[in-house]
Amino acid sequence: MINRRVAAIVLPLLLLFLPGGSTASAQSPAGTAASQPRKTSEPYTGDLSIFESPGRDDRLQIKRVMDILGIAPGKAVADIGAGSGWFTVRAARRVGAGSLVYAVDINPEAVKYIGERAEKEQLQNVKTILSKADDPLLPASSVDAVLLLKTYHEVAQPVMLLRNLRAALRAGAKVGVIDRNGNGEDHGVGRDVVIREAKEAGYELLKQYDFVKGDKMDYFLVFTARP
Repeated sequence: MINRRVAAIVLPLLLLFLPGGSTASAQSPAGTAASQPRKTSEPYTGDLSIFESPGRDDRLQIKRVMDILGIAPGKAVADIGAGSGWFTVRAARRVGAGSLVYAVDINPEAVKYIGERAEKEQLQNVKTILSKADDPLLPASSVDAVLLLKTYHEVAQPVMLLRNLRAALRAGAKVGVIDRNGNGEDHGVGRDVVIREAKEAGYELLKQYDFVKGDKMDYFLVFTARP
């Protein structure tokens, strides 16, 4: 009888320290569901000139992309995962000297490369930012449009990145994601995954397009932050 009573007291206590034994430990803080980790591709650190392939403007229809995102003279833009600055310099020319384009990247070599490129091309409205993997480190209320061009599949903590981006967005700001369908580690990520993660981060999908590449593997999604 004594052994049974001891067991009845000790066994529940032991279960608290076993994996999965505590009901509370399986819950996320404040009752929110935690994001499930997914596969991502290794961030590119090779020759940056690879992004300057001839005909890329036409293949991506980058002028149409900028029209959809509302990138116009006087608007401020963030190029997240800027790489060689291919999009940065095009956006900088469009918004003009009176505004800014933030070239954001986690690779110090890319940031240096873009800074030198902007100086060489006499673009004084480009500001480089060496960011964190989960935070673009943009100033508060600083941008009207954001583009992640073939970058999203490399972001290890996409929901956190998008959440940290929100403070930088001005009213009505649009966030564009151009990527290709894939499994995360093959330099692509499914559009449904991007839409789901953006929703979790507090964004709503405004529109989706397939014109950015003829083979339909690439997609262009446009989001806005929910109030």
